[in-house]
Amino acid sequence: MMRKTSLILLGAAAGAALTLTITQPRIVLLGSTAKAAAVDTYRQLNLFGDVFERVRADYVEKPDDGKLVESAINGMLAGLDPHSSFMDSKSFRDMQVQTRGEFGGLGIEVTMEDGLVKVVAPIDETPAAKAGVQSNDIITHLDEEAIQGLTLNQAVEKMRGPVNTKIKLKIMRKGADKPIEVSITRDVIRVRAVRSNMQDDDVGYIRITQFNEQTTENMKKAISDLQTQAGDKLKGFVIDLRNNPGGLLDQAISVSDAFLDKGEIVSTRGRNAEETQRFSARPGDLTKAKPIVVLINGGSASASEIVAGAIQDHKRGIVLGTRSFGKGSVQTIIPLGAGNGALRLTTARYFTPAGRSIQAKGIVPDVEVLQDVPEEIKARSDTRGEASLRGHLKAEGDEQTGSQSYIPPNPKDDKALHAALDLLRGIKVNSATPPTTKAN
Repeated sequence: MMRKTSLILLGAAAGAALTLTITQPRIVLLGSTAKAAAVDTYRQLNLFGDVFERVRADYVEKPDDGKLVESAINGMLAGLDPHSSFMDSKSFRDMQVQTRGEFGGLGIEVTMEDGLVKVVAPIDETPAAKAGVQSNDIITHLDEEAIQGLTLNQAVEKMRGPVNTKIKLKIMRKGADKPIEVSITRDVIRVRAVRSNMQDDDVGYIRITQFNEQTTENMKKAISDLQTQAGDKLKGFVIDLRNNPGGLLDQAISVSDAFLDKGEIVSTRGRNAEETQRFSARPGDLTKAKPIVVLINGGSASASEIVAGAIQDHKRGIVLGTRSFGKGSVQTIIPLGAGNGALRLTTARYFTPAGRSIQAKGIVPDVEVLQDVPEEIKARSDTRGEASLRGHLKAEGDEQTGSQSYIPPNPKDDKALHAALDLLRGIKVNSATPPTTKAN
């Protein structure tokens, strides 16, 4: 029997399943030392069984057997590292939704304000946008049920659902005399992992917020659209990976490949040498060798660091901002059978093309640019990083903790973005700037 697993790169905050690999069980002949170790392992398992039965029999209240086992599994995995964990069936489903980057829903970006759901923005051409939902609308009821008292995640879960099913929203809107009621039919919603725009008609700006199954295709479209808009005026691209927590390894590879014409992108190395994998770029640079600047900060983790590391090691562009999070390990998602959830297990470290492990160290930018942080939030403007996580895999060499992750809400105040634009326009020159090349 073969077991399917999926590799996953977890970031500072979240992650999702990754490139499918298939592994076969190994047949091993045990020597005397291995046999002794096996005997000791079974002795420890017997100890666990004894404790489990004593808790079931004598605890002050009758415990739930399933919860006891789940807690034991969680304890075992938590003792390994911060990124290994057990996912119950619901958590596993949620992770798969995040991985796919699409789900049945309404198409609105929301936040929580004063216990109610506030619409940040409707996504273009979605059921919510077509129904007239507007930015700053306050959603008070879902299918006649008050939202007050629900968490944001609970409210979002209620708004999501099977395609072609209906939900009724009650909305408070500034300037409206009474609440507005709208009935919306759910449709397939695709998460916007990539946003783009032109900066003064000569620099293409591409922000990647996560690495899900839609990311590479969305980025390719963004590159094409920006090239069409700018024409001969295009001086280069800013690739903004700030506060991007990571995601799929295959997407990190394909995003990197879009800017590279050849060479290794990343390698992963597990416990055994034969498990090493190397991933290389294919010929063809979608930007036609235009200069690029990659923005990172303390919230750029995992898949983001793979992209930044590949660009940096190949001297394909400038990495600018503050040191990244330092998440340099790979997780494998192992489904545990129908209804049993999945195991998320750290199985490898990854290395940049130059052979660097960034675990608990992060990517150091070619050009450091610190933001001006308002006094009232200075104490929480830094991300502590991988090295601060309890039980993290140790670094090869000195570990680094803490890096600025603040991004000004107004782009006019964004010093890193302005520094990137100045470099691409030649207003400022840096020794890390690669020579401009022309496509043949």
